[in-house]
Amino acid sequence: MRNLDAIVERCPDTGLYIGYVPSFSGAHSQGKTLDELHANLEEVIALLLA
Repeated sequence: MRNLDAIVERCPDTGLYIGYVPSFSGAHSQGKTLDELHANLEEVIALLLA
């Protein structure tokens, strides 16, 4: 298992968490909670690796 750093911000307009992984081109997502964002980023990375 590899650990990757993600940059997370909260959109002031929507209240959603927005995150991206700088070392992984195309790895970005959003979620209503930090847990949802984390799961979404994991899914995106898995798809990019497939």
